[in-house]
Amino acid sequence: MIELHTWNTPNGRKISVALEEMGLPYTVKTVNITKGEQFDPAFLAFSPNNRIPAVIDPEGPGGQPITVFESGAILLYLAEKTGKFMPRELRARVPVLEWLMWQMGGFGPMPGQVHHFLMQPDGPAKEYGFTRYHNETKRLYGVLDRRLAGRDYVATEGEPSIADFAILGWAWRHERHQVPFDDLPHVAAWYERMMARPATAKGFEVHLG
Repeated sequence: MIELHTWNTPNGRKISVALEEMGLPYTVKTVNITKGEQFDPAFLAFSPNNRIPAVIDPEGPGGQPITVFESGAILLYLAEKTGKFMPRELRARVPVLEWLMWQMGGFGPMPGQVHHFLMQPDGPAKEYGFTRYHNETKRLYGVLDRRLAGRDYVATEGEPSIADFAILGWAWRHERHQVPFDDLPHVAAWYERMMARPATAKGFEVHLG
């Protein structure tokens, strides 16, 4: 059974959703990042960047245990392990990789900075930081909305991919980073479509801390 070491964050939810959608049995090992547990030597032994999530799969390649850290790498590993939510044909696979990297490089770091500056004391630094990263976050939502025009899923047809799981983890916090869906009809429809999936819903309900 896979061990998911994580906390209740967007990056953690990406993996709980993927595990539920892929039908993989797993247990949750909470890493309370509010208490600094991500710096515990035992956790650092397999997540050297002291970030959640990370997984331990006792039945990895060749039947041998494997550890994987970084949420994007975990999603790719799980897709390869199960053969699910990642096309095999290269041309079909490329959009999934593109949009997964889009999330990892932008639609995550930018709203994450919004969360950070919202918690700072009022003043010029907060105002500058929030405005800068909030504007970029809204721009990224616009990119996503245009991509989803006429599409059910971000990078694939017929069913979602690991790119949808990755992006959804952060869209789940859209209210926290102050981006309503009023002017994002395609994002709103996609969000509802994803959240209506029983396995995805369960991935957001499981206790992660």
